[in-house]
Amino acid sequence: MASKRFPVTGTVRTLRAAGVAFEPFLYDYHAGGTAEVAEALGVDEHLVIKTLILQDQQGRGLIMLMHGDRQVATGTLARAVGVKSLQTCDPKIAERLTGYRVGGTSPFGTRTALPIHCERSITTLPRLYINGGKRGFIVGLATSELIRVLQPVLVDAAQPIDKSSP
Repeated sequence: MASKRFPVTGTVRTLRAAGVAFEPFLYDYHAGGTAEVAEALGVDEHLVIKTLILQDQQGRGLIMLMHGDRQVATGTLARAVGVKSLQTCDPKIAERLTGYRVGGTSPFGTRTALPIHCERSITTLPRLYINGGKRGFIVGLATSELIRVLQPVLVDAAQPIDKSSP
């Protein structure tokens, strides 16, 4: 599934500049989402990390990294970062802040430097898969390298995905 020819995105440039060994994967992007990625790569969805762009009540953005099979408890995260509330950014705002299209957002090489938070349990994974900065492009890398390069604030804000909501 790894590809020899892949896009050179801001993510790739950032990883190369930091000396990070990574494995590129291209897949047929349809609706997007971590389940689609996990199936295409043949890995557990828990290892696929989503990059979420959130904003507080004053419109300040932040990045949250979360397991694909979990969702963010926004109230818990808001308390952890010291704000009143957090919500998902409007896609146009997220794209303006990161320089990436929704469905291809990566925490590496963003247009605007945003605070990065990471679900603490992600650090227990030896390897993870995260968006490479383009729809249909994923990079696999050692979790220790993600932590080294991004230096995220670790938080406990994961909760099971509510399958009953539309």
